[in-house]
Amino acid sequence: MTYSGRFTCGLILWMASVAAYAQSELVVKVKPANNELKANVEGYIGSLGKRDEEALLRFSRGAVEQARKAAQALGYYQAQIDSEVKAPAKADKGPQLILSIDPGEPVHLRDVTIRIDGPASELKAFRMPDSKALRSGEVLNHGYYEDAKRLIQNQAARYGFFSGRFVRQRLAVDPQAGVADIELIYDSGPRYRLGKVSFAGDTPFDETLLQRMVPFKADTPYDSELIAELNNALQSSGYFEGVRVDAAPTAAVAQSIPVAVQLSTRKPRTMGLGLGFSTDVGPRGKANWTRHWVNPQGHSYGWETELSAPRQNVGLWYDIPLDPPLTDKFRFAGGYQNEEIAGTDTLSKLLTVGPEWHSKLPSGWQRVLSLKYQREEYRLGDDSGLSNLLMPGISYSYLRSDNRIDPHNGYRLQFDVQAAKEGLVSDTNLLHANVVLKGLTTLGQKHRFLGRVQVGGSATNDYQSSIPPSLRFFAGGDQSVRGYDYQSLSPENSDGDRIGGRYLVAGSAEYQYEVVEKWRVATFVDQGNSFNNLEFPSLKTGVGIGVRWVSPVGPLRLDLAHALDDDGGFRLHFSMGPEL
Repeated sequence: MTYSGRFTCGLILWMASVAAYAQSELVVKVKPANNELKANVEGYIGSLGKRDEEALLRFSRGAVEQARKAAQALGYYQAQIDSEVKAPAKADKGPQLILSIDPGEPVHLRDVTIRIDGPASELKAFRMPDSKALRSGEVLNHGYYEDAKRLIQNQAARYGFFSGRFVRQRLAVDPQAGVADIELIYDSGPRYRLGKVSFAGDTPFDETLLQRMVPFKADTPYDSELIAELNNALQSSGYFEGVRVDAAPTAAVAQSIPVAVQLSTRKPRTMGLGLGFSTDVGPRGKANWTRHWVNPQGHSYGWETELSAPRQNVGLWYDIPLDPPLTDKFRFAGGYQNEEIAGTDTLSKLLTVGPEWHSKLPSGWQRVLSLKYQREEYRLGDDSGLSNLLMPGISYSYLRSDNRIDPHNGYRLQFDVQAAKEGLVSDTNLLHANVVLKGLTTLGQKHRFLGRVQVGGSATNDYQSSIPPSLRFFAGGDQSVRGYDYQSLSPENSDGDRIGGRYLVAGSAEYQYEVVEKWRVATFVDQGNSFNNLEFPSLKTGVGIGVRWVSPVGPLRLDLAHALDDDGGFRLHFSMGPEL
């Protein structure tokens, strides 16, 4: 044999080998076209693997039966199915299994009876299967029938009907007549209850404190969501490293299920360090230290500090859990802050101390009642002073968000009011209020619209000489009016020093478009100012474009903004953190 002949023979053998081991292909043809049926047949049969023509021919007999079951699952009991094995069209392709399907007339539902008997029928939260596909006259679909059974069983398991059973579950099909009857009757039996919650594990906490974290009382009707709430409550308390909650129906006595909780306590102390940067304050460092529990009553304390060029502060706090302990607490807090407002001749040395009562209202609002004493030594331009104020205050906040780090829809509301009375440890009369509203919505997964409004004001009988810098309003910067320096929008004294305003109005509208996952481009317009007179305030405007990157710790924002007033130029802004 010549070299050329050997080469040709080897090529033929190689091509035969490739064809024998190439992936076989399933081709489903439904006439008239029916994409749902086609997809169901493909799903039933699955991958054909690597088969030659002979093996595929043997496989085709089983494939036809699988296709018939797939058709019947969608109500096509009269389907005509033909199969054909076709040789590969190319050397690197496998053979094809072609199924030609004429579905025929589907079976329609005739009589449909779905009923819940027993105590579950009186429970409003227990939903009846209400699919339009399970009504008389609709095409039979076995999947919807199984879904209805599954919905009933899942709800029975959630709401504690552990003795429930189907006394009738019948799907009768008459292919010749083209009709089917469904009968699903479920007897729920009695509803089980949640019994006493017992705690085990090496924990230093009082039983009273642990029981106050339980979101239900003994003998409450069973709901698996309550078990999940208990687990989440203990996890979020900050006291425990491991939590396991067991509520097994098999352990029930007279339909009462004991709840056993196994706990392992976390290390009592943690410390955190962090670095950050924003164009408002430049580089900054943060540190905090927390003692998560001090005694069996669950008291805790800690400190935190932040250092940057214009601002340095340290705060200390001591917390006492109230009832319920996960949302309500009494806090005694104190702190010291030294701040020099960039680009101004304003300096503040502020000491604060006082109690706070934190609580979460049934409506979801967070409320903080406070009584703070603050002593502030300050300089405003050429003027300096010392302020002493004892201020009761109240704060309400509400956050609704679909994601803590990178929300797509939600809003935040914040209202703060403080007051001081001259002669009651205070140098002046003062009523100070601030309101912040933020909103975010996403359309079509890629189009994001953000809005922000802030309004603040002070009522006092001696603003110019008695109100310290910490209670004055300044605008401008990354979180205010972009295009202007941080806290640069402010009334000025006769020497041109920015000394803060009595009122503040600021707003922002922003549009973002997601270019690729985690990356967005943005355009925005900001407007606002601080001022002393409510008559026709002069608002400053900034516009710009930006880039957003959703990092694991939250969005990073880089903006190029142009100030439209005061011969403003361009300014670069960089900041990070959640958008709500």
